[in-house]
Amino acid sequence: MVCRSGCGACCIAPAITQPFYGMPAGKPAGVRCVHLEDDLRCALFGQPERPACCGRFLAEPAFCGDSREEALRILTDLEAESLPA
Repeated sequence: MVCRSGCGACCIAPAITQPFYGMPAGKPAGVRCVHLEDDLRCALFGQPERPACCGRFLAEPAFCGDSREEALRILTDLEAESLPA
């Protein structure tokens, strides 16, 4: 699957627990990454400052669904499931 233009769900829904360029405290779940541009593209894509976890994420129907809204719901639900009980 090719990353959906105008989505950005993977830059909003999941938490990034390690510090990274521009977000020294990491990124909480549900918070827009500071590097997500207005057109919902990553400003760090292809750059060495991009977090490794972002580089490992692959757009797949199981995560991205059929729309931006569905992707946000799926990734938010997955993030909630990963929280300790």
